[in-house]
Amino acid sequence: MSFLGITILSLGTAFLRGGQVGLDPFTATNTGISGYLNLSLGVYQMLVNAVIFIFILVLDRHKIGIGTLLNMVLVGFEVQWFIALYQQLFGNHLNIIVIISNLIIGLILFTLGASMYMGAELGVAPYDAIAPILSDHFHTQYRTIRIVQDILFMLVAFLIGGPVGVGTVIVAFFTGPLITYWDNHVSLPMRRAIDGVEDLSAGRRVANLLTRFGKSSYNLVTQSYELTNLMQRRLSQYSPKDIEDQLKITRRNMEIAKASYQSSERRYDMLRGELQRRKNAAAQQGSGPLAVKTQDNK
Repeated sequence: MSFLGITILSLGTAFLRGGQVGLDPFTATNTGISGYLNLSLGVYQMLVNAVIFIFILVLDRHKIGIGTLLNMVLVGFEVQWFIALYQQLFGNHLNIIVIISNLIIGLILFTLGASMYMGAELGVAPYDAIAPILSDHFHTQYRTIRIVQDILFMLVAFLIGGPVGVGTVIVAFFTGPLITYWDNHVSLPMRRAIDGVEDLSAGRRVANLLTRFGKSSYNLVTQSYELTNLMQRRLSQYSPKDIEDQLKITRRNMEIAKASYQSSERRYDMLRGELQRRKNAAAQQGSGPLAVKTQDNK
């Protein structure tokens, strides 16, 4: 599950790169620096992940797992391979329809892959572990640390000529609602099915679930390629009015995604506040006279 999620995430990154809409801040920075040093993205990103891995190992080794190693070793090479495959299939022909479709397809695959590899709970990527570690260390909100982290990497990528664009901003700030959707409809059900394997029949159900999901993922990727090719072939047939209509639809979808993200953020704050309130109440109750009397009785 973790391996499949990393592969889907890498494929989504390749679509973002193919549409030249920008990559996520970390990959954009690595792409820019690796080009400057004349190194392949896979080699450079693995080296950077190794440095961050040492940082995590010292501060909080509980966030390290098999998924961490898979992510730090595979993502750079898989992104590099998928980008080369994309260029062989589609070339570098760009227009507004292809850009918009690549942005949507890339965002869907990127968030689906991220949800799956994190939902496996086998450790997070070195880059993703920085914010929670600093948040715990400095007693600061995770969102604040993560936004600052992404902005800093985005600025570095921009200064060194990395692929920064609207996709970079969207990936950095608007992936929350989609990851939540994939968590509820794909990752968590798959994880429960895997955890619930106790007999052969349960194993068959998991195998069927993985088979169905594999087929649906293959169909999604196939349809994505076909859609991109179709848009490229029919671009000359679109009237200016058709293009304006497509822009309006895409803009409306972006507004809906933004509203969904803000709603999810409010729910997150509410749940976190309620959890903290209950922890404080439990702590106060545990230190009260009743707790002392209970200890005396024992």
